[in-house]
Amino acid sequence: MDHTYQDVPTTTLADLLGREQVMDIGIRPLWNSPRIAGPAYTARCEPGDNLMLHAAIYRAEPGSVVVVESGDVDYALAGGNVCAVAQRRGIAAFVVDGVIRDLGEVREAGFPVFSRGVIPIPGTKEKIGAHGEPARVGGVLVHPGDIVVADEEGVVVTPAARREEILVAARAKLAKEAEQSLDAWEENHRARIEKALSDQGFSG
Repeated sequence: MDHTYQDVPTTTLADLLGREQVMDIGIRPLWNSPRIAGPAYTARCEPGDNLMLHAAIYRAEPGSVVVVESGDVDYALAGGNVCAVAQRRGIAAFVVDGVIRDLGEVREAGFPVFSRGVIPIPGTKEKIGAHGEPARVGGVLVHPGDIVVADEEGVVVTPAARREEILVAARAKLAKEAEQSLDAWEENHRARIEKALSDQGFSG
């Protein structure tokens, strides 16, 4: 896992990076997993087929987040054994724009999966897609090596080229927030809200 990003909430990253780097609400944790962070290993699967994800678990470096663009939500991309092997090989998590199966096994093993849900029927393993190319997952174009952070709030992708800049900004933001009392926050917030209302001609 990328421990430098491990302690940065997705909410902080979303504030810094904006909407286009935040996956849509369909990509959810499948169980109450801890926050995960790591560099993306990207794969694209053809509709109804999961070959490229299954190949990825033997190619991704330990600590990677395997990020998968799939062609559908009608067939499972992975099941319990694939997740168990990925976990054993040191992969941090799956973030897939698709569905998996064997949720009970995956949850019991403690392997983090963020996806669109579960379905009990698996796909085929016959079609070549891609590894190491940009993949569109949850509406975000993910490049290999981008930093993926996922928690109960959602999934945010930090472009690899901005990795250090965003980390420094995130730590500064978190430190500033930690110093501010709720009373001070409320005072600033109320002043901002009243000004916004006034600027729009609202009185009430």
